[in-house]
Amino acid sequence: MTNDYWTTEISPTSFAKGLGLRELWQKKYLVWLFIKRDITVQFKQTIFGMGWYFISPLFSMFMYMVVFGRIANIPTDDIPQPVFYLSGICLWEYFAECLTAVSGTFQSNAGLFGKVYFPRLVSPVSVVMSKLFRFSLQLCTFIIIYLFFVIKGVELRPTWYLCLFPILVMMIQGLALGLGLIVSSLTTKYRDLTNFFGVFVSLWMYATPIVYPLSYVTNPTLHKIMLFNPMTAIIETFKYGAYGAGQFSWTALGYSALCILVLLLIGIYMFNRKQKSFIDTI
Repeated sequence: MTNDYWTTEISPTSFAKGLGLRELWQKKYLVWLFIKRDITVQFKQTIFGMGWYFISPLFSMFMYMVVFGRIANIPTDDIPQPVFYLSGICLWEYFAECLTAVSGTFQSNAGLFGKVYFPRLVSPVSVVMSKLFRFSLQLCTFIIIYLFFVIKGVELRPTWYLCLFPILVMMIQGLALGLGLIVSSLTTKYRDLTNFFGVFVSLWMYATPIVYPLSYVTNPTLHKIMLFNPMTAIIETFKYGAYGAGQFSWTALGYSALCILVLLLIGIYMFNRKQKSFIDTI
């Protein structure tokens, strides 16, 4: 008789096992396949195709110009309104879309997860990476508007802090992934949290300096509260780097990075714990 042995052992992940990150790296080709799938599905049976990615931020920009620029008369730090609003819209829409998609990982992939095993983190990570394609196209819209005003002679003063842009994008990805994994783990049992979370994300935007500059918040208490928002430092750093307006602080950016790291670790831990039994509860 020969001794039986296993070529592959599937067991719950833990901190001692690296939270499943090694397995995720080994299956990185699956991430690429999921990314191609997500991008392809978005363009099927559409009239304008990628054109929607350019139209969406422009519609939001015009709406903000009318509501917040004309009616509410909120200042924009002497920056042209289209440039000011688009700089926040591009970053925020990328974050909100990633956060919403990651938070629904278990529900949207329940059928696939119940049939075949693969590292479950492949799905949320691929979502964040696939949304990067849309973000890059929307960023092109911002660059075109930006160059238009530069050619017109508007004085926009980019600073070297713009070199931090790749780090800011990674921070957005980490925040969306970490918080999304936490929400996804909770909503497998408490479905009504999905509705609450949708409202929360909408309100979160107004607690972030998207449609107004941080300098517009003159109340010291509210100003400090807004700095507790991890997205505040990210948005303000990008604006300060893009056109020299806004407020930049290494302390605030470091605080955001620390919050993101903690949320990411908690999110991965909760996600790995929940994936063992989510089929029974979803």
